Amino acid sequence: MILRILVTIAALAGMAASTNAAPLAKELFGAHNQGSRQKSAAYGSYSRGCAAGSVQLPETGPTWQAMRLSRNRNWGHPETIDYIQDLSRFAAKQPGWDGLYIGDISQPRGGPMLSGHRSHQIGLDIDIWMRPASKLNLSRRNRENISSISMRRAEGAFVNANWTPQHQEILKAAAKDRRVARIFVFPGAKVEMCKNAKGNRKWLRKIRPWWGHHYHFHVRLSCPKGVRGCVNQDPPPKGDGCAEAQQWVNNILNPPPPKPRDPNAPAPKKRREYILSDLPQQCAAVLQSQ
Repeated sequence: MILRILVTIAALAGMAASTNAAPLAKELFGAHNQGSRQKSAAYGSYSRGCAAGSVQLPETGPTWQAMRLSRNRNWGHPETIDYIQDLSRFAAKQPGWDGLYIGDISQPRGGPMLSGHRSHQIGLDIDIWMRPASKLNLSRRNRENISSISMRRAEGAFVNANWTPQHQEILKAAAKDRRVARIFVFPGAKVEMCKNAKGNRKWLRKIRPWWGHHYHFHVRLSCPKGVRGCVNQDPPPKGDGCAEAQQWVNNILNPPPPKPRDPNAPAPKKRREYILSDLPQQCAAVLQSQ
């Protein structure tokens, strides 16, 4: 009996060692500098997946520039690249804007990133700078050193003087595109747009408040039609979401008292880093593709 227990313990220890020895998924995906030679597809969810056949957004276009080129995160599904180009053309028509500065999209094959985002894993997330793109001839060095501009005041309860009607028009156009699932901005921006929106307000439903997102707004596209294995996020709640955004602002200005902590509750577990087996099975083929 004792021998059997010892053998079981040894086996479990071996399994644990094997799991710990597996390379992290972010290291595997971060090592690739080109997309896979496969049909374009998104596998898994925005925070747990990968991307096949990704397309690279050109570093500079007539109405956009990709920023922070050293990260090599200007890759996405072809529909994502088309969306960026379409929205940038609209932005270029706004006073003071020549187009858009584009931040992170995804790595060449998606997957978990070496640093930063938990999402942006399937080539359908886009960070778009709030800074008006007034110059589209920035050098690679400029694009590493220039920063976006914060739009928030009072910890995100309100917009500041950098916010303009053009920001609202660009976000409105971004949200009205049928390809978009939702857009994340800081709470004060959502409330400001709710105050100023005229006519049909349906587009506001897709604008969702979230922490941060005052230097950029985050566009999330729905899974493209016909792409199997791509998991959409649940749709936003019905309505324009303005009351919910106002509650976020109220909580910033008057934070609710913290909930008492149960002294007997176990300490929260640290989020485990993904290994390849945690991702959809298609992701192994994405990595292996030439």
